[in-house]
Amino acid sequence: MARKRVFSGARPTGHQHLGNYLGAIRNYVALQEQGYETIYCVVDFHAMTTSFGNLKEMTKEMVLDWMAAGLDPEKSILFVQSSVPEVVELAWYFSTITPLGRLLRLPTFKEKVRAQPDNVNYGLVGYPVLMAADITLYKADIVPVGVDQAPHLEFTREVVRRFNRLFGPVLVEPEILYTEFPKVLGIDGVNKMSKSLNNHIEIAAPPEEVRQRVMMMVTDPQRTHRHIPGRPEVCNVFSMHKFFSPDEVERIDQECRTAEIGCVDCKKLLAQNIIDYFAPFREKREKLAADPNYVWDVLEEGRRRAKAIAEKTMEEVREAIYSVK
Repeated sequence: MARKRVFSGARPTGHQHLGNYLGAIRNYVALQEQGYETIYCVVDFHAMTTSFGNLKEMTKEMVLDWMAAGLDPEKSILFVQSSVPEVVELAWYFSTITPLGRLLRLPTFKEKVRAQPDNVNYGLVGYPVLMAADITLYKADIVPVGVDQAPHLEFTREVVRRFNRLFGPVLVEPEILYTEFPKVLGIDGVNKMSKSLNNHIEIAAPPEEVRQRVMMMVTDPQRTHRHIPGRPEVCNVFSMHKFFSPDEVERIDQECRTAEIGCVDCKKLLAQNIIDYFAPFREKREKLAADPNYVWDVLEEGRRRAKAIAEKTMEEVREAIYSVK
């Protein structure tokens, strides 16, 4: 029986932060180890809808983080979106069967318009169409996402149904797999962790930087004094303890509620546990980075493997489209 295929893509943002790790990377590794056929893509075309930036350097740093965190190029296909141009052709076909109004109603598009009102470009409007092409080009059965990307996945499913209805059962309708950490808040305790908001903690950061960033984290806003009992259920620091301090989380919960532990000590403990957790990661990353060509060799091999799948899919797509009478 053929293995189910997983696809996911991430914009090249350079060094990855805790939100990236908890919300995506850790899940990528788990799916890889569970025996799925896993394909992970650096979606540089998508990044261009916001900013071109230093795409090459950001790609390299992100892929280094991926591999140091456990993604194995022997088990997963790792590649850059633009290196397999068939995705653009498929996106064009999808664009011709997609109502413009459907794209304009997507909540993610509206959010982008608010975020960059002076740069509402054609690519931004068509972002979900290209995303649908990313997924369906590789005939993914499963796509792991956070809740904020769910509307795009449902849109992809609609596109697949529409295409198959018009041209025959060629494409696979993907299933949505929600990640365990659907939304990771930043150090401000309000917004999603993000580099653009400078509320992030990088997983490759040196220990002292981790400590500094954790000590900036917002805790229970009602706990204005050391002796006031806390409410762990509303504390972002405590939410991180659930993952990084599994053996201590019950004690922290109780001592916070009874004011036996203050926010400063709670943060110090979290910082040390994060530092310890990522110690093997930092060591492995340093070794991988010692070879300046390694990332590019991995991505070239991934391109070759991804392109073989893409070419086969596009042969079927073209035959279906050009056979319509």
